[in-house]
Amino acid sequence: MKNELLPIGSVVLLEGGTKKIMINGYFVVEGSNKKVWDYRGCPFPEGILESSGVALFDKEQIKEVCHTGYKNDEVIDFLDKLEIIKNKN
Repeated sequence: MKNELLPIGSVVLLEGGTKKIMINGYFVVEGSNKKVWDYRGCPFPEGILESSGVALFDKEQIKEVCHTGYKNDEVIDFLDKLEIIKNKN
């Protein structure tokens, strides 16, 4: 599971974390070094209550997938395209 992107709405627990995170975005560029994070997430079940409630993390930081978000052909196609884009960079 760590080699493929999870769909929006998936809930994960990160390494060293105690609070579950819900995935709500992909490939966020952050900081002056232009680090590209695999995922953007928010605390689960609260969601985004303020801008500081955003978590940025990579696939390798996921300890456990607690719930996988909705996945149909449209989502699978989109995630495949994202992987191609990321692998080109």
